[in-house]
Amino acid sequence: MIPITEYAGRDVASYGLGRTGLAAARALKAGGARVFAWDDGDTARANAEAEGINVADLNKRDWQKFAALVLSPGIPYKFPQPHRLVRLAETMDVPVIGDTELFARAVQALPEKGRPKIIGITGTNGKSTTTALTGHILKEAGIDARIGGNIGTGVLDMQPLHANAVYVLELSSYQLDLTSSLKCDVALFLNISPDHLDRHGGMDGYVAAKKRIFANQTPRDVAVIGIDDPITQGLAMGRKRPGQARVVPISAEFGLARGVSSVGGYLHDSVGGQAIRVGDLALADALPGTHNYQNAAAAYAACSALGLSAPRIMAGIRSFPGLPHRMEKVGEVEGVRFINDSKATNAQAAEQALKTYPKVHWIVGGVANAEGQAPLAPIFDRLATASRLGERSAAFAKTLDGKVKIKRCDTLDVATNEAYNAARKSKDSAPVILLSPACASFDQYKDFEARGDAFRQIVKHIEDANIPAEAVAG
Repeated sequence: MIPITEYAGRDVASYGLGRTGLAAARALKAGGARVFAWDDGDTARANAEAEGINVADLNKRDWQKFAALVLSPGIPYKFPQPHRLVRLAETMDVPVIGDTELFARAVQALPEKGRPKIIGITGTNGKSTTTALTGHILKEAGIDARIGGNIGTGVLDMQPLHANAVYVLELSSYQLDLTSSLKCDVALFLNISPDHLDRHGGMDGYVAAKKRIFANQTPRDVAVIGIDDPITQGLAMGRKRPGQARVVPISAEFGLARGVSSVGGYLHDSVGGQAIRVGDLALADALPGTHNYQNAAAAYAACSALGLSAPRIMAGIRSFPGLPHRMEKVGEVEGVRFINDSKATNAQAAEQALKTYPKVHWIVGGVANAEGQAPLAPIFDRLATASRLGERSAAFAKTLDGKVKIKRCDTLDVATNEAYNAARKSKDSAPVILLSPACASFDQYKDFEARGDAFRQIVKHIEDANIPAEAVAG
């Protein structure tokens, strides 16, 4: 835990008691603040009380006494409309901040020579893999790397601040919206495509939130920016250049005269002005597909910016075990491979997975973004079958009609069994069942991790029984 002492002896309101909010409440309490925490969910409140957190209905408190409102990133801040407690805080001139802002202020309060290095990573797709990969490379090189933020460990649940440590943080647009003091030694902006637009008032607001990762950088810092989409390309090429940080462009599509590229699966370092091939990504078993080539290029650039040599970085890339729920092989039965890509919650993420295999039996569906699956139409020829499930099932049927054999399934176990039956009967040499829903999970699961865990368990039943899928209970 990182104790937050800024509010020692003062009253602080904390709203939202999930993983992030509970960590913030603990850190504030440990730092001497008088915490008044609330969540509308009974279970969340009970969990907080069990940890000794003071739970109090913030709707009934005197807000003149609060020094700040610490808001969990899942709570609407500005759009579609501010949460009622955000409006109340603003009416009473109470600052609204998030856990990452508390972390940033704690770092800035240290003497400059006593501050740890910070690598911040954002983007619509690939940020979790890039965060995990970057941390893995650093650890394999003997560096005290601490991984957290929007992945795994909440930022305030990480080990206490230490000058020799490197904090590798995945940062969502929600977190960045609530952060103003963070200074990243290395800031990565991988890519951007429409996502969470309702929470940011449209695409402009979403881009603006992501760009906050570059705030407070100086000429001594590095901004690593993907150039494989027009918006981030504009950032990297100077049309909207962020601050005064040194920009290192990365790409999986273009060879670069300056930057890091991974065209064709070979990693090239051109930061010094001369392209040098530094590694073959085909040797990184856990990083298949062009999208992972961009992730590898980003992680390489970040670790290089901290002074790691190319051989040490490539050794870490090759030994990376992969990330759960992202292109994760969870089983193989009778030559049929099962790939868990539950983290693909939008069309762009699913596209990367679909492009990795020549032919797939696709499991798709859930709570879709406004764009739906129409952007995937150019690669529908890669689909052998599609098992559609969840809230958007009818919409998928319309999108896929006439292009691929579709089977409606109400639940994931039924969808997996249908896909398995079809794959077993196919004449493909190496059939692949791909759970890459292109949707959020909230119609049936609490998050993409729960959905992926359920898929893994279904596959385990099939593996253990090794009998026709019709007889396997989900």
